[in-house]
Order: sequence, then C-alpha cells, then structure tokens
Amino acid sequence: MDRLRHSAWQYVAEALPTEELPMLAAHALVDGRDSPALRALAGLPRRSDEAEIRDLYVRALRELGVPLPDEETAGRCLLVSLAFGLANGELGPKDVAVRLSMTVAARTEEETRFLSVTAAYSEWIAPDELPGWENDLRTAAHALTTATDLPLSSVAR
Repeated sequence: MDRLRHSAWQYVAEALPTEELPMLAAHALVDGRDSPALRALAGLPRRSDEAEIRDLYVRALRELGVPLPDEETAGRCLLVSLAFGLANGELGPKDVAVRLSMTVAARTEEETRFLSVTAAYSEWIAPDELPGWENDLRTAAHALTTATDLPLSSVAR
C-alpha cells in the first residue's frame, strides 16, 4: 500500500501525529517516492516546528499528486479503519473509542451505527455493562467492514 495515500486521510482526520510525518516521508523515499518537499520533510527532526512540518507534508503530497480528501471522506475512512482494526483484532473496543479523534459525519446506516455505539463508551461505564457494549461494537464493526463502499486500499493497514 502507498503510505502517502493512506496517510492523507489520517492527516485530515487528525489521526496522524505531526511528529510522525518526517519519518513517514523517510519511509516514502525508501519506497521510491521522491519530491523536493518530501526530501526536506524527511530531513527534519521529529520535534521541528509543527507548522513547517505540516507545510512540507502538504507540499510533498501536492508535488506527488496525492490528493487530500475532504473532512467527510477522511472521517469515514477513520470509521472504517477503526472497524477493520477491531474486526481483525488489532484494536480493542476501548482503543476504538479513544482513537475516534474528530467529529465524524456518517453517510451510511452502518457508519452511523458504528459511530453511535463507539460514542456510547465512557470511562465510567459500569463494569457489568462493558461486555454488552463491546459485543455491540464488534457487531457494528463487522457490519461496517462488510458493507463499506470506500476503497479498501484507502483504509486497510
């Protein structure tokens, strides 16, 4: 999978920390991608100025012809990615709830259900209610992963 295309929706969905962008650029160079901004970004330390990192990242994507999705698409990709992570055992139910980092607009019934169940999580949920919530979340994740109309290459890890 193309790391940069995958990172574009993560960037817009605020699911990709700024300090990870220089290393992402270095990996993209190793993968055979190249542009002036990508080289400059790969040479920055992780703790560089966030505005400079973001500017170089967006310029690198533009130079390489990788589009940034709109917020709705990025949010939908985040939902589906979290659903796949849960369904594949890469994430636990609480991880899903914590990683839902932005306001997401759901377009389909399955996205709405997954978002609704995820949003029902609270650290104060009663211990006897937790297994039911986890089961509901896994069921909603399975329904979303089987019904999504998003290209799997965009969201799968």
